Amino acid sequence: MSQALPAFDAYVTAVSFDAAGRAVFALGDGTVRFEGGEQVEAHDGAVLAACAHPSGGGMITGGDDGRVVWSRPSGAEEIASLPGRWIDAVTASAASGLIAFAAGRDVHVRDVADAAFSRTFAHERSVADLAFEPKGRRLAAATYGGVWLWYARIEAQKPGKLAWAGSHVACAWSPDGKFLISAMQENQLHGWRVADEKNMRMGGYPAKPRSLAFLSKGNLLATSGANGVVVWPFAGATGPMGKQAAEIGYDEAAMVLRVAGAPALSWVAAGLDDGRVWACDLTGQKITPLKAEKGSPVTALAITPDAKRVAWGCEDGEAGVAEVES
Repeated sequence: MSQALPAFDAYVTAVSFDAAGRAVFALGDGTVRFEGGEQVEAHDGAVLAACAHPSGGGMITGGDDGRVVWSRPSGAEEIASLPGRWIDAVTASAASGLIAFAAGRDVHVRDVADAAFSRTFAHERSVADLAFEPKGRRLAAATYGGVWLWYARIEAQKPGKLAWAGSHVACAWSPDGKFLISAMQENQLHGWRVADEKNMRMGGYPAKPRSLAFLSKGNLLATSGANGVVVWPFAGATGPMGKQAAEIGYDEAAMVLRVAGAPALSWVAAGLDDGRVWACDLTGQKITPLKAEKGSPVTALAITPDAKRVAWGCEDGEAGVAEVES
């Protein structure tokens, strides 16, 4: 069953689910909207990046007003303010309670349990994306020339550097922390086995893969960037090395822009450039349409851990939530 929400009339930057399974949307007009109808004026300007709060309550957003804000249905709470800067990326770890955000070349870390805690890590070039490893102790920063690794709580340190020429714009850790995957400015992914920095080239994409999601207990990685969802096998010590990717839900008339995966299950959701949304249990590969009508491109997508609900948002502010029938 699909439930269309009132049109937001603003670009949907991100969507996530809170601990109770309710959808939360971050918009280009600076607001955070909740599935229950609540609205929070989080930023004076656009939301550029967002993620779920480590507690599972509400959403953390970064804006072009230089502020990082925690929004809940009851209101907004400022986490940090960097006047004159743009907050280009945010991420958080439920395991460690840490929040990280990027402004240009600098990455900042805060602790939800300690208001006085603050770390700043400088990079040579602008940081495009951030990701905590599963335990929440190490932080990956995607930048030009590779991905830098930091111990998030340590003040003075030299970062580890996973080098590969080119611009890295998104990154994701495998759930066991053994692999780190980045999306390139080109039509390809690049991966490393973190322990020995073994490189993995993951190419063949017709478009730029911007969205990455591990699922099936880390055995599979789903990505955007093709006419269907590209699924890479990650089981075993060598991950996808020497293995071929599969493509699910191929449609020559559309491209997949966003993917979302249920971490412990084999369910993946896809948002297309023609506004359609579908979900699939990869064990049976049956496509379940969630939004069949076409419209503006899907810009945000999320699935609950139990794969029972999928939420999406589009470029023109259209949004919805669907119950997935397994």
